[in-house]
Amino acid sequence: MVNLKANPFFLDDAAIDWVNRTRDAMSVEEKAGQLFCVLFKEAKQEEFDYVYSILSPGGCMYRVIPTERAVQATNTLQQRSRIPLLIAANLEKGGNGIVSEGTLVGSPMEIAATDETAMAEKMAAVCAEEAKAVGANWAFAPIIDIDSNFRNPITNTRTFGSDPERVRRMGAAYVRTVQARGLAASIKHFPGDGQDERDQHLVTSINSMDCDTWMETYGAAYKAGIEAGSLTAMIGHILQPAWTRRLNPAIRDEEMLPGSLSPELLQGLLRGELGFNGLICTDATTMAGYTLAMSRRDAVPASIAAGCDMFLFARNLEEDYGFMLEGIRKGVITPERLNEAVTRILAVKAALGLHRGVKEVNAEKAKEIVGCAQHQAWAEECAEKGITLVKEQPGVLPLTPEKYKRILFYTIEPPAGGEGNYKVAAACAKVRGLLEKEGFQVDDFVPQPYGEGFTTKYEEIVQNYDLILYVANLSTKSNQTVVRIEWKQPMGADCGHYINDVPTVFVSLENPYHLLDFPRVKTYINCYSNNDHCIHQLVEKLMGRGTFQGQNPVDPFCGKWDAHL
Repeated sequence: MVNLKANPFFLDDAAIDWVNRTRDAMSVEEKAGQLFCVLFKEAKQEEFDYVYSILSPGGCMYRVIPTERAVQATNTLQQRSRIPLLIAANLEKGGNGIVSEGTLVGSPMEIAATDETAMAEKMAAVCAEEAKAVGANWAFAPIIDIDSNFRNPITNTRTFGSDPERVRRMGAAYVRTVQARGLAASIKHFPGDGQDERDQHLVTSINSMDCDTWMETYGAAYKAGIEAGSLTAMIGHILQPAWTRRLNPAIRDEEMLPGSLSPELLQGLLRGELGFNGLICTDATTMAGYTLAMSRRDAVPASIAAGCDMFLFARNLEEDYGFMLEGIRKGVITPERLNEAVTRILAVKAALGLHRGVKEVNAEKAKEIVGCAQHQAWAEECAEKGITLVKEQPGVLPLTPEKYKRILFYTIEPPAGGEGNYKVAAACAKVRGLLEKEGFQVDDFVPQPYGEGFTTKYEEIVQNYDLILYVANLSTKSNQTVVRIEWKQPMGADCGHYINDVPTVFVSLENPYHLLDFPRVKTYINCYSNNDHCIHQLVEKLMGRGTFQGQNPVDPFCGKWDAHL
């Protein structure tokens, strides 16, 4: 039914015996529980009690929580679970994906800008070591989406860029590194995000490539991850019409389903064409890209019936568990399909050695690893090598107080805090503070409240400032439809009105595509991350104490000829 001795499981006879015995001893209700990977957003006791009052899950995911709480949660949950749990986190940039004290080494795009596979391995090592220190064993990474559409509001710096070869190479390196350190990797988001300009959190999005082009790009990245031994794959709520039609020529447009519900993409493409034998997990089933595709009552069991082995999150756990059991009773999920899914879940656990028992994790030992000096040094190295000088007006850099004593500082940043799981950390003020320490006089730009005829005199700016510096900190996050500069009122007050008279530098800490909205700025820099290491290295390079080494991992000019000016 499932070849447990083959890639990616490579189980010995004792492990296979544990998988089979454990599965066969389970009731239908217990098997249904194993299908669920639940969210423990704050990892508090009341969350645990609620979930376990309904089912015993096969896995769980932590959002970012303090190290001590993560350790306590892991020990509590593993002791409470008869069958060891898979414990996951979004380990896309470093240990900061699971614990608040964790190291943010660099976004995947920052890693890509170094063009060093070794840097991808260092980032993955930090992910694995810091997550393992608090008891996690499953990385919801690497992202092997290809950022081929600069308008996509969610992939962006979460990807290794737009070069399929670089994405393939760095994704495979991540898989090998985390799995060598005892975590399961998850190649995501099949069949591939980054083509559409829409976000699957909000709509069922589309990968519109033809079959051959897809196989040469996304397919090659998935094939490399599979050959590297990735134990799991995460499936997006993304359509791939070309492959769906090739595998099912009679299908009608209205019958086409996203990867998380599509037997053509799951069984025909991922398992068949690409030969993936590992565990298939849906992406979060709370996303609109999933809920828009089919009635919830039908969709919950349909994902498993179509070929997914694990169901990520729930809108209402009690209700979704009921839908799953109903689907099993009605034969939507056959006994054979249920056993196959549970077998793969248990096989991942055995491949991680969980069948031999789970050791308690220790908070003091975890604190020695999380955010340690070596990991911080790698983050600094990544920033040093990744920050990219996209274009430069001759003679403007480096900046010195003697040359540019008075700086007019433009901040482009959302309000402090934000909502949800993709909060944007304030960073522009940190850049401003470091410049002041260097001896610059820095004034914040403040738009005047009136419109035409009443603005600040042009000459007041031109004569009173030696340099204009823009710092943008606009990050991609779920549930937004666009990542663009929203210029201030009145009438785009903070647009580049003075670029022809005052030397102007634009720095993007996050989104690399701001030349779309400010094409004629003559000096432009991409950092790809807004952590303290990037800010420090940015100032070092602006001051001429370091060189810009980064290579563009995407087209920062967005295909616009005027952005090159």
